[in-house]
Amino acid sequence: MSETTSRANPRTPEIRMASGLFRSLRQDLITDAFAYRPLALMRTDGPVVRRLPGRIRPHLAYFPHAVVGSVAFFVVMLTATTSGEYVVPSSSLIMGLIAATPVLMTLMRPVGAFWAALVAAGVLMVVGSGMNDVWPGSPGAFVSYLATATFAAMRTRPRAAVWMWLITLGAGIAIPVGLGRGEPVEIVPMAFLLAVALLVVTVRNIRRAAEQEVTAQQEVTAVERDRRTLLEERTTIARELHDVVAHHMSVVAIQAEAAPYRVKNPPPELEAAFATIRENAVAALTELRRVLGVVRSADYEAPDAPQPTLASLDGLLANVREAGLSVEKSVTGAVRELPPGVELSAYRIIQEALSNSLRHAPGAAASVEVSYVLGGLGIRVVNAAATGDVRPSPGAGHGITGMRERVAMLEGEMTAGETAAGGYEVAVFIPVRGRQDTAPGQPQGSGQAQAQGPGSGQAS
Repeated sequence: MSETTSRANPRTPEIRMASGLFRSLRQDLITDAFAYRPLALMRTDGPVVRRLPGRIRPHLAYFPHAVVGSVAFFVVMLTATTSGEYVVPSSSLIMGLIAATPVLMTLMRPVGAFWAALVAAGVLMVVGSGMNDVWPGSPGAFVSYLATATFAAMRTRPRAAVWMWLITLGAGIAIPVGLGRGEPVEIVPMAFLLAVALLVVTVRNIRRAAEQEVTAQQEVTAVERDRRTLLEERTTIARELHDVVAHHMSVVAIQAEAAPYRVKNPPPELEAAFATIRENAVAALTELRRVLGVVRSADYEAPDAPQPTLASLDGLLANVREAGLSVEKSVTGAVRELPPGVELSAYRIIQEALSNSLRHAPGAAASVEVSYVLGGLGIRVVNAAATGDVRPSPGAGHGITGMRERVAMLEGEMTAGETAAGGYEVAVFIPVRGRQDTAPGQPQGSGQAQAQGPGSGQAS
């Protein structure tokens, strides 16, 4: 059994751990090390940049590139001025360019720039032998390597920064030995300063990654919240649709059953027709309850009171007045009975609009206009700007989403937005098919049922 186990897992845990470490090294610093990865432009919508004049703000997007270029220029000048007594003066500029090349490479190939910095350090130690006992040689090479490793770490994952520090420590010991330098080379200053720089960069990268993850999660949460609000509103609509349509279908079934008894000696054909009507009504009611029953929660209880209509609007206005909202109502046109779904949706829209006025415009006055026109029903709710010392309550826009959903299912139109005076206005038009729209030869009750259909869907 032990032989079978050894065959299945021939590597020891130590070997697997070492293999995992080298795999991470290969992924971070070897695979596609010289891939083209240009430095991204800086965002210009930050809180500090927004305070600057608009003429210079677009140019600040290249600020990171300017920093890298300035460091490279500083390295060239530092190398040229500090190596003159050790090398031929004409070679000082060449040494400066060699030291600055890895710094400039971080603009395009950050990981490759780190490896180039190691090569440049070895070259500069050979050319400037005896210049300095601190690895990697001259002060210019020191600054170049430190800046290159830091810039490269800023554009890689935190694990790569650890590998850069370990490679730097090993190279600082191995390169001087490989070049045959007799005197020891001090690696501690580079190791310490690079460790501090890489630690700061790693903390910055981790914090930025966490902020991006939180931002992405907030966006997903906002989308899910809007979707859940929409589904909840549709669930409410479906419940109210069931209450409205089920009531009328029940009335149809009862009237169809009682109709033959209202006629003395009804013909068999009439009795059969009413029996068919009743059977179809009962079957439709059963199917309606079966389909819409899935949206009802287990603890949902159908309301005992009748659903509100525009006739209940005065009671609603009285309630909001008691809550502190000064509201006036005006009705234009010939008041008439509308399909139950339209009545319920209109009531809910006005109710939500007044609730928004209470929350977002405390102390303001509001007005409600209901217009009975030939093709439907018009609603307009307007409130003035908030007054007084009470601060408005923040909102997520769910009320507007629910109103739009109701209007859309009724095939109506809705606009909502701020007014020129600083208030808010909600305007809705709900089309209603009247009796004059009934097709020739079609019973008026059927036309009304068709008008009720979309209304019920919306209202619910």
